[in-house]
Amino acid sequence: MLFDPLDIGLFVIVLIVLVGPFVVKKIERNLEAFLFVMGVLAVTVSNFYNKANLVETLGYTEQQLELIGWNMHIVMEAVQEPVVKGIVPAVLFAGLIFHYGRSYAQRGINGILKLIPLKIVVFLIVVILGLSSSIITAIIASLLLVELFNCMPFDRQTKINLVIIACFSIGLGAVLTPVGEPLSTIAVTKLQGEPYHAGFFFLFNQLAIYIVPGCLAFGLLAMFFTGKAKISECVVTEEEDGGLREVVIRAAKVYLFVMALLLLGSGMKVVIDKYILGIAPQILYWVNMISAILDNATLTAAEISPSMGLDQIQAVLMGLLISGGMLIPGNIPNIISAGKLGITSKEWARLGVPLGLIAMVIYFVWIFYVPFHIEFHF
Repeated sequence: MLFDPLDIGLFVIVLIVLVGPFVVKKIERNLEAFLFVMGVLAVTVSNFYNKANLVETLGYTEQQLELIGWNMHIVMEAVQEPVVKGIVPAVLFAGLIFHYGRSYAQRGINGILKLIPLKIVVFLIVVILGLSSSIITAIIASLLLVELFNCMPFDRQTKINLVIIACFSIGLGAVLTPVGEPLSTIAVTKLQGEPYHAGFFFLFNQLAIYIVPGCLAFGLLAMFFTGKAKISECVVTEEEDGGLREVVIRAAKVYLFVMALLLLGSGMKVVIDKYILGIAPQILYWVNMISAILDNATLTAAEISPSMGLDQIQAVLMGLLISGGMLIPGNIPNIISAGKLGITSKEWARLGVPLGLIAMVIYFVWIFYVPFHIEFHF
């Protein structure tokens, strides 16, 4: 493989994306705009690759070459996909619903907390939203999560910890059906032909044995993090809610965030093809921690192939799913929750990174070295 100096440029961009929000406060306060600029820069750098060399070294087709660098396809995808995939409309619509229905939610939560212990309520929220996200989508699940925890009697740090844990659960659970998140949609689409003939329940059949215990484990962990919180009446004021203006601004920020991740993924395509594809699944599992800052749907599209064995497919997807919870850009639930609750990159990483690494180690041992596997059939 010929080494191209442009690769260094793209790796530097990845490093800046990883480090920038933690060391520069202005970047932290304007994370969406920062990621958008980095995405534009990544696509611009990829524009300078020698396309003849890509044909020779990577076997790119004419169609693949047209997707490298700036082109109408990437521009239209970046502009349209946040809307076409339903991400922004869902955020906007659900935001309006929750804004006008907040008083009912407050009364409902207050009533539930008088009947059911707080720890049990937290456990049920994390597990049910995690598993149901594959049906109601990860977007709606994360919006429900934020609104429910806004009505819970927790201090800010406890609320942040619980939201991060719940986002891990939602990120895992959403993969079980093609409607849960873009990653699962792309995976099923790429595997729908020979030899797997993937249908609606393909990912459930292959991954439920890993996903369901994971969601339950995160629910139990959330119970631990509730500490000794005392039950009190939930009242979210108009000032805390932010009003209709905040609903629109949040939707606009999610739009820019998703657009930025799409651009980053497109700009990184060449280095992904050069250095990630073709390596052993045990290594690829860990390499996929880049999903913490890149669009995991893009990585799925690049990595998943019908020529892979089931063990390889499981390793690729689980690596992407778990690491996606480690940092805010890792998946849509993180982005929505952090934006709504004002969680900074440092606050998220303080728990997200160690929790993600522990989960990665546990699943690595389970997937590759524990000869216990159940395949469901629906």
